[in-house]
Amino acid sequence: MEKFSVCMSVYKNDKPEDFELAVRSIYAQTVIPNDVVLVVDGPIGDELRETIGKLKYEIPVLNVIWLPTNQGHAIARQTGLMAAKNELVAVMDADDISVPYRFEKQLEVFKQMSDVTVVGGLIHEFIGDTQNVVGKRIVPEYDEDIKEYLKSRCPMNLVTVMMRKSHLEKVGGYIDWYCEEDYYLWIRLAMANYKFYNIQENLVDVRVGEEMYQRRGGWKYFKSEASLQHYMWRHRVIGLGRYIYNVAIRFAVQVAMPNSLRGWVFRTFARK
Repeated sequence: MEKFSVCMSVYKNDKPEDFELAVRSIYAQTVIPNDVVLVVDGPIGDELRETIGKLKYEIPVLNVIWLPTNQGHAIARQTGLMAAKNELVAVMDADDISVPYRFEKQLEVFKQMSDVTVVGGLIHEFIGDTQNVVGKRIVPEYDEDIKEYLKSRCPMNLVTVMMRKSHLEKVGGYIDWYCEEDYYLWIRLAMANYKFYNIQENLVDVRVGEEMYQRRGGWKYFKSEASLQHYMWRHRVIGLGRYIYNVAIRFAVQVAMPNSLRGWVFRTFARK
């Protein structure tokens, strides 16, 4: 199997116990990485710092990068990407749990599809315990369908992806775009004719809560998404009609709709 890196970031609001489970899920795999990059995004509490110290002692390949101030997801992820030692780089979040066969299946896809750039998969969303699944996010399998889906919604589950580092570098890597740095990256990769693939199996158990739906609302979030839709229209990824429709739908859900109803809409129409 080809060597690969895993990149993740952690910040002050992440719970130490959830973070430790996330890291340990990397090492409960059928295939394990020879390089793990952890970016600490700004100051953190003593308990989280102690957890990192313990994991660093247990995992010799864990490379910890300390950012003096909180920089946000895009810069933290880009910092990790630049520090990764291998061409293939997997993404992990600080409170999610990768299923044991995740990396093995992704490496097999890269072996069989030499022209693919990003390999992702499905996610199960849970509250409290991984058995308490409250939603499943299903995304298209093949490149053509993924790029069509991209015209209306984000087509990849970021926390599941493994990617070719050199291809990301050619389009600029992660660039800050409020709450949308991953969608923005997929758009630029698609515009550069790089290929995607989604394994049609659950690869990551994702920890969620009602606050997730609150974060996906409000004027700031809407303006960020609307600007990204405008970017796609300006670069002829989508037409004028699709642009107007996409923005209208986002305004209805993210601005006009109360948090409680927004949660129901996401669970009913955006999840299985």
